[in-house]
Amino acid sequence: MTYETIRLETDGAIARLTLDRPAVLNAINRAMIREIHAALDQVEADEGVRVLVVQGAGRAFSAGFDLKESAAEPIKGVAAWREVLKRDLDMTMRFWRLAKPTIAAVHGYCLAGACELAVACDITIAATDAVFGEPELRFGSGIVTQILPWVVGPKRAKELLLTGNDRLSAAEAHAIGLVNRVVPRADLEAEALRTARTIAVMDAGAVRLTKEAINRAADIMGLAQALEAGVDLAVQVEMLDTPERREFDAIRRRDGLKAALAWRDARFAGSGPAGRSGAPG
Repeated sequence: MTYETIRLETDGAIARLTLDRPAVLNAINRAMIREIHAALDQVEADEGVRVLVVQGAGRAFSAGFDLKESAAEPIKGVAAWREVLKRDLDMTMRFWRLAKPTIAAVHGYCLAGACELAVACDITIAATDAVFGEPELRFGSGIVTQILPWVVGPKRAKELLLTGNDRLSAAEAHAIGLVNRVVPRADLEAEALRTARTIAVMDAGAVRLTKEAINRAADIMGLAQALEAGVDLAVQVEMLDTPERREFDAIRRRDGLKAALAWRDARFAGSGPAGRSGAPG
């Protein structure tokens, strides 16, 4: 297939999916979501592929879902919001549920929905320049894929999400279990491929069933049900009519997204590490 927002390359038993909108920090739009699904279908169907590596083009893994696209076409109503958020959840969790192991190789910004995508991969390797975070609450949006508590625990997840911290360093992410390991930026691709090759020489059936067993255990503990409930609550968040949300939306309509983000960040000035917010455009 020919893709416009991603690249899919295969080298022997390893497939590499690259988020490829570098001019906008690989922001995830509707077209990219469709193409990711198509690419994962292709990987799933290719019996020669045993491992998938996910990475970002340019100077970042991804800044998350495309806010400019959502601003251009406002979503209205509970049903419409649920459809959009469920679509986002399903795309993210495909990496978790893919029958073949997934490895996220993260550099630069990895924020919001992109952070959730990286966490949903089976293994996450970060470069020393990687920056993680979920700032959704800072502009009145809900967390679509509430997978963070399952990976780092509820106490750490609450602190990260409720403060909207989007400046979590690679070292901090490693310390709380958000990523598996941290390597120099120059070594990131080689380390991800080394890990992929190690997995690729294992018995494919045994690898698939082992991943399935781990995922099934998480579902028995309530993961799938919790994620679905999270979407319902995220819809409620999106339907809130608060002064902060109205002001953010008004500035975005009048002056553009960058101005709205600047207004949002100014509200958190001086609030500590989590007060420094927002990827550059």
